[in-house]
Amino acid sequence: MEGQATELQLAVEKYLNFLTIERGLSRNTVDSYARDLGKYCTYLQEVGVIAPAVITKKQVRDFATHLAEVPGKGGKPLSARSVARIVVAVRGFHKFLLLEKITETDPAAAVNPPTIGTRLPKAVPVESVTKLVESPDISTPTGLRDRAILEFLYSTGARISEVINVDLDDLSLPETAAGSGGNRSGAVRLFGKGNKERIVPVGSFALEAIENYRVRARPGLAAHGKGSAALFLNARGGRLTRQGAWLILKKAAERAQLTEEISPHTLRHSYATHLLAGGADIRVVQELLGHSSVTTTQIYTKVTAETLREVFASSHPRAR
Repeated sequence: MEGQATELQLAVEKYLNFLTIERGLSRNTVDSYARDLGKYCTYLQEVGVIAPAVITKKQVRDFATHLAEVPGKGGKPLSARSVARIVVAVRGFHKFLLLEKITETDPAAAVNPPTIGTRLPKAVPVESVTKLVESPDISTPTGLRDRAILEFLYSTGARISEVINVDLDDLSLPETAAGSGGNRSGAVRLFGKGNKERIVPVGSFALEAIENYRVRARPGLAAHGKGSAALFLNARGGRLTRQGAWLILKKAAERAQLTEEISPHTLRHSYATHLLAGGADIRVVQELLGHSSVTTTQIYTKVTAETLREVFASSHPRAR
């Protein structure tokens, strides 16, 4: 807003700095908090509130109701999931204000986000993943890069933000082990939420695709830039952006003519689901995904159980 910042806006800025510096949240996550709390500030200013200390529980409840009932940019009210996310951001903000003694009470403590149904991750069949990763034209430098990115996403279960931030030095590409029958194993260092580091194995298909890209394509792309340490480069020789990676995935799905909805998280979901279906221990999958709690990973066990029920229902003569 124009003019001098209000006391409320200054408090929000202080909270966002706390999330960035003290909590170590990523830029994208902090930006999401900023957007959600921006909606909150706008609403409060419209009802005449510009200082945190005078906010009441009723005003917080009215804001939650406002989010659920007032049409947004698309002409429809926000989904329960979006409302819940914003309410959680507001609750975190007020908890921070109380802990920092900026306010004496927490008006949001008793305001709960709306109940939402559990949305199970959507995994795609292995056959569809194969079509997806094999769709780029590897006779071109960008095709080699795109193939390497897709193989890397599915081989590691990495978040898209983790993939674009991988540097060449984060990769470990060992020699073929003697007596291993030609099997190769590698690893990559990933930095997840809160800049938490983990080491994740990289499979042989991804290793081969990455090696082809590094030798045959990356030098040409790098020549257009100023010497980036990033593994995956754009056409200008700089680090590939999140939007660029999304576009690569979208085009690959179109070329593969997949009917499933494909996103970077689709491959992450598929990675976890296929591991569990293959007998992997849930705590191992937890470590591979970088989840701080096994509870977060357990949602994938529901996906596997649902798949088993579907197979049973369609295959057993007495299932129906």
